Amino acid sequence: MADTASLLLQRLHAAGVRDTVRVEPVTGGLAALAGLAGRRDGTRVFVKAFAEAADEDAFAAEAEGLGVLRENGVATPDVLLAGRDLLVLSVLRPRPDSAAFWERFAHGLARLHTSTRQSRFGWHRDNWLGRRRQVNTWEDDGFAFFARHRLLRWLDEPRVREVLDAGDRAALERLCERLPDLLPGGPACLTHGDLWAQNVMAAPDGSPALIDPAVSYTWAEVDLAHLWTTAPPPEAGAFFDLYAELTGLDRDWRERMPILQLRQHLAVIAQFEPDWGAADLVRATLAPFRRRAPR
Repeated sequence: MADTASLLLQRLHAAGVRDTVRVEPVTGGLAALAGLAGRRDGTRVFVKAFAEAADEDAFAAEAEGLGVLRENGVATPDVLLAGRDLLVLSVLRPRPDSAAFWERFAHGLARLHTSTRQSRFGWHRDNWLGRRRQVNTWEDDGFAFFARHRLLRWLDEPRVREVLDAGDRAALERLCERLPDLLPGGPACLTHGDLWAQNVMAAPDGSPALIDPAVSYTWAEVDLAHLWTTAPPPEAGAFFDLYAELTGLDRDWRERMPILQLRQHLAVIAQFEPDWGAADLVRATLAPFRRRAPR
């Protein structure tokens, strides 16, 4: 932790933020180092960086995502600096452990998803999901977009090649061919793109706020699946029924969540060792798409 504090303080000073005097490391994220930096005037800022050299546009893309979410009614931290080596943001509050907070978030996320619908899938640039590039090439067909750029895209990653065998890969390809039978499709909308509970915080006024986006225009249920399948707190229980009511989801939405969450499990396999069971979850979801050998 001391090394994290020293690295972040060095990066801040190198970027010209020289009034920072100490950094307290924080945990919770998976891909980056992060901390709260104290300034001489007693205020604090949030800072994040990668231990090794960052990709040139990683933090610029994240800052852009925070901005577009805010433009569409979602609270996000202020971007104070977005450089190649670090991102500096205003400090948010921990989210309260209350059903009322999550109900408020259900209204906000439903409003984001229903007010930004459009026919094309993608984004005007690639951005980043953790330390891997998220491919956002525009597509008119949502099934093609999800198959090419959210699922099959991961098969060339070295660790995915190592972990998934030929049968797994073939099963994923068959699942992609059947996506129109498995998912309802529908329009694209602006999505956060990495929406698990750790990325839900509170703004200074207590309203729900989001961090760490990987924005694109895709199906709204991609956001829902990430939150649903990553152990949200008990207080979030009311969120799902209310979101489903506000957005008109059918009764079968829960059954689709494992298929939609394949994108995130594949991203985790590609980036982390251990993968916290992601490979097992991928295999379980792909099991119905494995062909049995003829007798």
